[in-house]
Amino acid sequence: MEKVISKFYKSFANLDAEGMAQCYHDEVLFEDPAFGELKGDKAKNMWRMLCNSQKGKGFKVEYSDIKMTGQKGSAHWEAFYTFSKTGRKVHNIIDAEFKFKDGKIIEHIDGFDLYKWSKQAFGISGYLFGWTNFFKNKLNTQTNSLLSKFEKINSMTDNGDT
Repeated sequence: MEKVISKFYKSFANLDAEGMAQCYHDEVLFEDPAFGELKGDKAKNMWRMLCNSQKGKGFKVEYSDIKMTGQKGSAHWEAFYTFSKTGRKVHNIIDAEFKFKDGKIIEHIDGFDLYKWSKQAFGISGYLFGWTNFFKNKLNTQTNSLLSKFEKINSMTDNGDT
């Protein structure tokens, strides 16, 4: 399973969303502070959207500390990118936990400091409001709205393109 995690992050570093999606079980559950909980194709499409949005923009990802215990794994990863909404530079530090089924990732939970991220991504407004539940809820609504628009434009949900 360590190879699956490595393939996932190597694909991410190359902005290869299809390589990432191949690592996910069809019933995958993904969760992070920015998107909340996503299942199945929504989780795969989130990576497609993120990879698509970062092409040619100096995106960089580094990963390390891949560990496995039975059907569970973990990794540390860091993303360096420009947040498209504000043009601000972001260095996000993430710890991921994984569960596996049938040789693929069935659960992927990314944890990071949303307040630290919000200050980098939004500047003063992130500093003032990034720690609040209101901010987190609004961010989840906005990110999921962007994902729904991406899915509609790309017609990737429920048509076998995964």
